[in-house]
Formats: sequence, structure tokens, C-alpha cells
Amino acid sequence: MKAVVQRVREASVEVDGQVVGAIGHGLVVLLGVGVDDEPADADYLAEKIVQLRIFNDEAGKMNRSLMDVKGGMLAISQFTLYASTRKGRRPSFVDAAPPEKAEPMYEYFIQKVQEKGVPVEKGIFGAMMLVKIFNDGPVTILIDSKDRLKPRRAKETE
Repeated sequence: MKAVVQRVREASVEVDGQVVGAIGHGLVVLLGVGVDDEPADADYLAEKIVQLRIFNDEAGKMNRSLMDVKGGMLAISQFTLYASTRKGRRPSFVDAAPPEKAEPMYEYFIQKVQEKGVPVEKGIFGAMMLVKIFNDGPVTILIDSKDRLKPRRAKETE
């Protein structure tokens, strides 16, 4: 699974002109599900994202997590995170999971975040959505669940 995590002051998502999800201070997570993703990928991302220390403490340092600041999450399914642009000018999405696999994985990720006590709002899976994001910082982090399986470079382990 891939996630784009954005720290926000507020965010909302509309479908057909109606707001279907909105949060104040917290995180927007654009979530892509790949063809080979499993529940362990969602478990990893849920834990990583809610514990990611990207909110400022009293000294202005990014030292607090979403759970620490009691923020909300707006989760948006986004298969385009699996776009491949290696060939031609039209992106290929062959690495994105089909909807019948992606939707349950998206819902499972949301369930895992909610189990940690984080309030989650969401878009409508498969719908055309207008996402309004008031980025705070801006702080934007890319996370790929498969990175947990790669060996670290020497400098990262110091």
C-alpha cells in the first residue's frame, strides 16, 4: 500500500456537491492499494501513520503524533498512486488492485486507524471527489508499506 500523508489545518471531501467527510486539525491520507497488498500492509501503515511524529511540540519541533494531538484523519482512496509512467504518455495502472480487492483493504485500513482511537472521515470509494486541503506547513510524507521489507542504508541506521 502507498500513502501520501498531509498535515492539515482542515480538510473536506465532496461528492456531487455534498460534503461527505470533513476534519479539522489532523491528517489527510491518500491511500492506494496494490495488487499484491495484504492486511499486514494496512496494519503497518495504520500504525506508522498514527504514530508519525509530524506535529509541532511547544518548542516548534515536529515531535508529536496524530494520537498525541488528538487530531482527525480524512482517508481518501486513490488508485492513481500506483500509476506507472515508464512508457508513453498515458499512465498505466496495472499495479493498482482491482476495486473488489481495493475497497475492502481501504475499509480495513480505516478500521485499524479507528481501533487506535483516531476519528476517521472518508470519501466515497470509486466516486469522483473534490478534496479540499488546507495544508499545514506544508508537511507531506510518502509512505510505501513495502519499504518496511527493504534493508536500510547505513546512514539511516545511525
